[in-house]
Amino acid sequence: MATGYLQIDVVSDSNNFPITDASVSISKSDDPEQTIEELTTNRSGQTDTISLEAPPLELSLIPQDLRPYAEYTLRIIAPGFEPLIISGTEILADTTAIQNARLTPLSESSTGTEDLVLIPDHTLYGTYPPKIAEAEIKPITESGEIILSRVVVPQTIVVHDGVPSNSSARNYYVPYRDYIKNVASSEIYATWPQSTITANILAIMSFTLNRVYTEFYRNQGYDFTITSSTAYDHKWIPGRNIYESISVIVDDIFDNYLSRPEVKQPILTQYCDGRKVSCPGWMTQWGSCELGERGYSPIEILRYFYGSDMYINTAEQISGIPASWPRADLTVGSTGEKVRQVQEQLDSIASIYSAIPRIRIDGIYGPSTARSVEAFQSIFGLPVTGVIDFATWYKISHIYVGITRIAELN
Repeated sequence: MATGYLQIDVVSDSNNFPITDASVSISKSDDPEQTIEELTTNRSGQTDTISLEAPPLELSLIPQDLRPYAEYTLRIIAPGFEPLIISGTEILADTTAIQNARLTPLSESSTGTEDLVLIPDHTLYGTYPPKIAEAEIKPITESGEIILSRVVVPQTIVVHDGVPSNSSARNYYVPYRDYIKNVASSEIYATWPQSTITANILAIMSFTLNRVYTEFYRNQGYDFTITSSTAYDHKWIPGRNIYESISVIVDDIFDNYLSRPEVKQPILTQYCDGRKVSCPGWMTQWGSCELGERGYSPIEILRYFYGSDMYINTAEQISGIPASWPRADLTVGSTGEKVRQVQEQLDSIASIYSAIPRIRIDGIYGPSTARSVEAFQSIFGLPVTGVIDFATWYKISHIYVGITRIAELN
């Protein structure tokens, strides 16, 4: 057996605030009554990162029939909240899994029963319907909608958890980056080469932004952006764990998508696994893994499958963000309005995540601001540099919007 790693992040479902002193019991999913680890969350709602048994690394690097990840069951209890069971958290060798847990506050109508999250098989291991082929470029009739005038990264994706015609399936409102991380963690293995992971994330983002840009489902009378059906879109799984290596890449490139010359819309980049399903002209996931191991770059992988005229583009706007990145890193010695803006957001976050030092809002990036940035980066899985780069700026904005807007609603 090999070793993988797990960290659990526990927040309140009502306001996204971290839950301190939540108790987490961990067992193997095939023996759920036998507890093997017990953890407690810190002031940031996080447990320590622990090591757990996982199958050998090579099982996730070559197509074969054995399950390349171990499955664990988590039981989470916190005073004032409904207990939660998560069954099926997936642990890969040499990889850190992050399991987000959202606890429901107790109310007068609470029954005392445990909430349950069931994580199904990974798409490369389980059996799912193959993608129904579509044209990669959609016809668009200008309707006057602003989203059709330029490519915009949305704040939220509305995911229909079923096929389009299933009117009883639930709609989930999911932050865009969280959606991409979930899909990538559901459809590729985080053990793959970085260039392979990046190429697949770019394909997932471009496909998703095509659905947004063309308003594909809304133009058919539906009230959602995309589905969780692999026959139509991507596999998104409510409550599943993500992987640190995937999360870091998404945070670095989430405003990118794939383009062809003279085509305004993001390309609907379809793909298949290349083992159970073949798809000539599309990317195959196992094929992209092989190319990554051979040293291909992300764009070389994408062009190998989609053609030499494919290129990486950048969205013109990121919606729901209080202020855009200043196009240059902020570090000790930086001054000005952008520093003040990020100090205000970071200090608001520090009022909830008390492990982050509070800072003076003065528009001057001094050592105290750098220390707060380092604490923020450590908590939210970013490289700890004390420098506000693209990924850190937008992660701060993302967390700030999440805690302030939900708090305002409550």
